[in-house]
Amino acid sequence: MSGVRWRRIASQIGRSVTVWAVATLTMLVLAGILPDFRLRSADGDSATDIAVTAALGAGAFGLLSALVWPLLVRLLLLVPALVLGLLVFFLNGALLLVALRLNPIERGTAAWETAMVVAAVMSAVASATGAALAVRDDAAYRRRLYRLADRRRRSAPPVPATPGTVFLQLDGVGHDVLLHAVGRGLMPTVARWLGTDGAGLPHSHRLTPWRTDWSSQTGASQLGILHGSNHDVPAFRWYEKDRQEVMVCNRPSSAVELQQRAVRYAGHPGLLADDGASRGNLFSGGADEQALVLSIAARRRSRENRSRSGYFAYFSDPANAVRTALSFAAEVVREIGQSTRARWTGQLPRVSRGGLYPFIRAFATVVERDVVVSAVMGDLLAGRTSVYADLVAYDEVAHHSGPTSRDAEKVLRRLDRSLALIEHVAAHAPRPYRIVVLSDHGQSPGETFRSRYGLTLGDLVRAGCGLPVPRHARRTHSGAEARAAVRAALRRPVEEGTEQHRPTRASEPVVLASGNLGLVSFPDVPHRMTKEEIDARHPALLPTLAHHPGIGFLLVRSERHGGVVLGAHGAEVPLDELDDDPGPLAAFGPGAADVVRRTHSFPHTADIMVNSFHDPADGEVLAFEEQIGSHGGLGGAQSRPFLLSPVALSAPVAEGEELAGAEQVHHVLRRWLEESEEAHLPADPGRERAA
Repeated sequence: MSGVRWRRIASQIGRSVTVWAVATLTMLVLAGILPDFRLRSADGDSATDIAVTAALGAGAFGLLSALVWPLLVRLLLLVPALVLGLLVFFLNGALLLVALRLNPIERGTAAWETAMVVAAVMSAVASATGAALAVRDDAAYRRRLYRLADRRRRSAPPVPATPGTVFLQLDGVGHDVLLHAVGRGLMPTVARWLGTDGAGLPHSHRLTPWRTDWSSQTGASQLGILHGSNHDVPAFRWYEKDRQEVMVCNRPSSAVELQQRAVRYAGHPGLLADDGASRGNLFSGGADEQALVLSIAARRRSRENRSRSGYFAYFSDPANAVRTALSFAAEVVREIGQSTRARWTGQLPRVSRGGLYPFIRAFATVVERDVVVSAVMGDLLAGRTSVYADLVAYDEVAHHSGPTSRDAEKVLRRLDRSLALIEHVAAHAPRPYRIVVLSDHGQSPGETFRSRYGLTLGDLVRAGCGLPVPRHARRTHSGAEARAAVRAALRRPVEEGTEQHRPTRASEPVVLASGNLGLVSFPDVPHRMTKEEIDARHPALLPTLAHHPGIGFLLVRSERHGGVVLGAHGAEVPLDELDDDPGPLAAFGPGAADVVRRTHSFPHTADIMVNSFHDPADGEVLAFEEQIGSHGGLGGAQSRPFLLSPVALSAPVAEGEELAGAEQVHHVLRRWLEESEEAHLPADPGRERAA
């Protein structure tokens, strides 16, 4: 055996002994602090006996955690993910009690609640110690990463030398928000990539803004990006008359249907069809490897459903489970404190953040982030050709705290750390990787329509139809993407009643909200109604909506013009004249006419499409949902996401041209994958030596 191999073995033994010693010391300290945890008999023992008891107990706990924990998690894979997270402390405590019982020197004792605390602290300390030692020894760290990669892809063909590509979606982070965060030092990793960190190094990435479709939300954008088509997705939720069904982008059954339609329309399975992985997304992108993907979450309790495999891969490590559970609890406390401060200081605008919201936020900002990042790291170590992952943390917090709030800025800091971690792992992967970061939309600030006017869009529509209006406006539920992930993790179906204004009679309208975009449909009319038909049936409805100060413009079908945009003061502009006379669309900037005309062509566009008021001076809109940071329609930063790409890849568009629409982004990303397949970069000598 060579001297190098002996040194490696000695180094590994040394790290294991150090971790064992630290765990033993931790157990001794906890035994001295916690009254219900002891390592000595009632008659008392010598210090040596107590130390040996702690050492044997720590060793047994470490072995049980390494051998038994993965089996327990696999047995519990069918348990909802959030329930599994709550079981982490219980299972860890049980392993500690078993370890104490196996101790031949002294049977230490601990109360159940104390055992859970001791086990959690020991797992966290052991994990931190092992990670610190491994990072200090760069060669050992590289070898550990390569062992993990080999274990993940042992039966797969050799990894090609061409570079792979990882696409990281920062959900809801607008172009201007990203620049602001970089300028304030909140995202040093992104600043380094752009060459604005002050280090004087050349930039490795370029930043390109792009413009969303009218439906500026994850469902439409991600479907277009991953599958090349978001045709007939007019909003986040809409009513389909031919199927008599409300489609909701973050409902698993709807996601399945939308993905199938996109595949048929585009004529190919998706961006990730060639050795790709889809992590934390609404749609699969055609990837064979999927984890936490909503479009396959509808197949509940099926052994073929691999969407939840990401939970097992992450929680099979007890240290991961404990760390995430503790971070989850801390995030719940942080949200309660932040929302309490907002109420006490009279912060405006403000929406309710009580009920289950603290737990939903913690799931999005901690659990889903940790699981998705871990899955991406595994994909890099396995050498996959392409990976697309969605991190929803910022979007969820910005909906309730505001896009530029301190709460949202703290999330951006943590997302930047996730980017740095992925970059670090990519440097040790078995093939070179190009990291592309993008967003699916931005968010526009503003108070809610309900808080400003004391009524909802549904109430306004009922008034225009001459129907009775409730005395008190009902709260419209939020459609944030993270709520769907929580429902999928808990296996709870979307409640139909929370998705729409439910009519009491078939002739009454269905009113749906998608951020600051509203949709009005009359379910008893099988076709899309025309302006003339609506006026004949409800003469006051269109004038009531068009003249309301909280409404920016309406889109309706016209027997005479094909389609018209309506606005205040009697404005009525045919769609084919918008380029010369934008009318009510003037406040919404360039490109508004194009996306409105495109949506008008969709088969399932609503009878009346309603876009809220928009103030170009401050970028504010009025959300029809309970959100002070919203997206889904036109107006402000919500329609201006970003694309951050390595300079080694070709420019997204020619200089002076605009990158417009999610489908165009798909073609750019597909082109980059083709460029990577053709690239033959020289092998990294350091990578070869480590392997």
